[in-house]
Amino acid sequence: MARTVLVSGASIGGPALAFWLHRYGFEVTVVEKAPELRTGGYKIDLRGAAIEVADRMGLLDAARAAETEMQSLSFVNDAGKRLVSMPAELFMGRGEADVEVMRGDLSQMLFDATKDDVEYLFGESITGLVQGDDGVAVSFEKAAPRTFDLVVGADGLHSNVRALAFGDEAQYVRDLGYQVSIAGVDNHLALDREELIYTVPGRTVNVYSTKQMTGAKALFLFAAPQEPLQRRDVAGQKAYVAKEFTGAGWETDRLLAGLEATDDFYFDSVSQVRMDGWTRGRVALVGDAGYCPCFASGQGTSLAMVGAYVLAGELAAAGGDHVAAFAAYDREMRTFVEKNQELGRNNIGQMIAKNRFQSWMGVQMMKVLPKLPWRDAIVEKMIGPVREAATAIELKDYQTPVQDGRSADSLGA
Repeated sequence: MARTVLVSGASIGGPALAFWLHRYGFEVTVVEKAPELRTGGYKIDLRGAAIEVADRMGLLDAARAAETEMQSLSFVNDAGKRLVSMPAELFMGRGEADVEVMRGDLSQMLFDATKDDVEYLFGESITGLVQGDDGVAVSFEKAAPRTFDLVVGADGLHSNVRALAFGDEAQYVRDLGYQVSIAGVDNHLALDREELIYTVPGRTVNVYSTKQMTGAKALFLFAAPQEPLQRRDVAGQKAYVAKEFTGAGWETDRLLAGLEATDDFYFDSVSQVRMDGWTRGRVALVGDAGYCPCFASGQGTSLAMVGAYVLAGELAAAGGDHVAAFAAYDREMRTFVEKNQELGRNNIGQMIAKNRFQSWMGVQMMKVLPKLPWRDAIVEKMIGPVREAATAIELKDYQTPVQDGRSADSLGA
């Protein structure tokens, strides 16, 4: 039965999985290619089932203390005039219990909760996996080879573990026809917990600053097929974004000027990962590596947190029998994943106007919404799908006695 687990990726899903595996008595090693914990990134949401997972981890109070406290969102025109404003939680479909934090803050919380109990290998990468009857022989870029009972990829959309164990990502990554870039920039607009959105046909620019930030974050979203850019060619990616947005209007050129100097930069296609199964032999996938819903769903973090909880819990409940646990993991997560991926596909098309009329009409609808007698019904239609997707799983209590009378806490010990 499995006792040792290697997890690839130290962002959200990896440390969350390590937390639960350690609690259930497994020995866990986390490998991360970055030289240190990456604390940048965009704002993210914890909703529905993920709120319950964070609470069971004892991290919910800390997450609430780190909330972004975003107050308002406004659409602006080329001159910077606020055409319409609304509460941030309404536009983002956020309920009262939901929590919005910066990705880096949540990553730090998860690392702090596991660093004393879990082995972390930073600046390291897996180069080979050879599965056998008794374990997985793993070769590393720098460290000596080791053998683990199980290996889990929690290493994102372009998962290295998925490529090694399941094959080329072209089989699984589905480009939705958009590109996105997120970068740290100067807060030259003096935003205070406010978010601004500027749209032109085929392009959306979003900039905001939270309560914790001295600077700001800018998002550039545009309709375009996936480009064959090298993922590590950051200079090429920045040049590509600049080419697509230069001259778009409003503050866009000034925001683009901040890209060249910033180290806080992300670029990728807007894609989903769709797989018939998230396990193969002794290898499993968690979070974006197995079922990325795309950023437009707002549910990538929640899927990773819940997936980590379920996978670790099923391994504990099965007494380390990975065959039984992996099958149960798929059964428990399948509907939840499908609902959230559907949400992502539906949302992305609403984030970019196809023409000027559509952009104008969207603003007008937001203006009249508060005055409509059926306002509540419209708001429910906006928020309902998010809430439904976020709660589309009933979490088991893996702490209860299982199998031969032992509790899940004792299994694997």
